[in-house]
Amino acid sequence: MSTKDFIEKDYYKVLGVPKDATEAEIKKAYRKLAREFHPDANKGNAKAEERFKEISEANDILGDPKKRKEYDEARALFGNGGFRPGPGAGGNFNFDLGDLFGGGAQAGGGGGGGGFGGGIGDVFGGLFNRGGAGTTRTQPRRGQDIDTEVTLTFTEAIEGATVPLRMSSQAPCKACSGTGDKNGTPRVCPTCVGTGQVARGSGGGFSLTDPCPDCKGRGLIAEHPCLDCKGSGRAKSSRTMQVRIPAGVTDSQRIRLRGKGAPGERGGPSGDLYVVVHVGPHPVFGRKDDHLTVTVPVTFAEAALGGDIRVPTLGGPSLTLKLPPGTPNGRTMRARGKGAVRKDGTRGDLLVTVEVSVPKDVTGKARDALEAYREATADEDPRAELFEAAKGA
Repeated sequence: MSTKDFIEKDYYKVLGVPKDATEAEIKKAYRKLAREFHPDANKGNAKAEERFKEISEANDILGDPKKRKEYDEARALFGNGGFRPGPGAGGNFNFDLGDLFGGGAQAGGGGGGGGFGGGIGDVFGGLFNRGGAGTTRTQPRRGQDIDTEVTLTFTEAIEGATVPLRMSSQAPCKACSGTGDKNGTPRVCPTCVGTGQVARGSGGGFSLTDPCPDCKGRGLIAEHPCLDCKGSGRAKSSRTMQVRIPAGVTDSQRIRLRGKGAPGERGGPSGDLYVVVHVGPHPVFGRKDDHLTVTVPVTFAEAALGGDIRVPTLGGPSLTLKLPPGTPNGRTMRARGKGAVRKDGTRGDLLVTVEVSVPKDVTGKARDALEAYREATADEDPRAELFEAAKGA
């Protein structure tokens, strides 16, 4: 994501929340939109996929208090696409962000919707410089963020699981140890004197800088370019990592693993790893927030007379629930502590819905008993109140 995009995009509008929205409101808006535009729910819909990426990018920024603060400060500084300098910067000083960020500077070295790696000063320090003391590109640089996905079974999502994830990202070239020179001895770029930047003019009291074209912003030049990375010092690297997915995750939930992304440059910190979790269905159990759901069939006699019924649980022994006499079809009972794991380690409940099973064929003693029951209740009309209500409406 370019710095220009970072400032010009209205992420609050993307999520449909006000600028003073709370973290909970932002999270709620993101989850609602993510479910609506998730690629799995819109297969083959390119617009929905692009919208999902935009929503995820907005959540990356607004869902992180630090990044949100940086974003708000940047928007305030560069409001409406024009830079507004402080006192003493000159007269009519106003230009489009496209001119300011024409070099396509990347924010904090982040990738895949990662945003800024450092503070607001890190972002703009390399663009403006008073008296020629610019921020150098040879300082440590944060690695890229990585986005990936994983599919879990229903049980794995409830109980948690350790899964292997294979990822590809830019990393220091192993052949040249990240120097870009096959001999491991690059020299300081004479054009930028190792800063990685060159001035391209001034205005309003500010010097504007661009990445050095000779060293590509690295501050170093490889006289004997490494064949593997072609002198860049970075190469594509693949690795497999065992990642622990916490218990209780939900479908489409996005998990952030700090420092598990691409390695940084020149001793900089690694980026973050973002994992979108997909959860498969279960043939028996469902889920409602932190609770599990199950539908249990009972006989007419059990529903009418009451009794003890056995109920399955997820991954554990069955339990016994007491069915009250006269239990209607569709009634839901609760088995506490038998649901999904919450963030605090406690569990939700198991919601048991009763389904009265009506036999297709009734013969012998069972039929005689039902005939006797029908005769005994011939004076009762369960539909009487229905017709009375219909007449009175």
